[in-house]
Amino acid sequence: MDLTGIISISGKPGLYKVIAQSPKSIIVENLADGKKTPAFASHKISALEDITMYTKDGDDKPLKDIYADLFNHLSGKEGPSHKDKMDDLRSLFNTVMPDNDEEMIFDSDIRKMFQWYNILIASGTLEERMNAEAETADASEEE
Repeated sequence: MDLTGIISISGKPGLYKVIAQSPKSIIVENLADGKKTPAFASHKISALEDITMYTKDGDDKPLKDIYADLFNHLSGKEGPSHKDKMDDLRSLFNTVMPDNDEEMIFDSDIRKMFQWYNILIASGTLEERMNAEAETADASEEE
């Protein structure tokens, strides 16, 4: 799955899609409400495609792979709320990513992961990108 162009901006709630660039800022669209706003160099911006989670064997697992596994595990449905009991969130997380390093992955990381997952599901972004990846795989099998 490709999470290119999806970002988180520190201090602003939700996730954003990069839609344009200007010399001093980027123009982003909030995935929840579709509002467009500028994000400046002074903002701390994290691209979801660059985020990884620690594993026991020392390799990091990309967030996109975790989301693909979670999407398949939940049959494309919304996940639990990030406000649910931490034991339930940790249990589902351990099911989807059994090789995670529990000492290095904090509760806040798991809550944020589920919060972002649900934003991507609600906006249709995750399903759209999963379907695009499946179509690409089907096309390459036919060749």
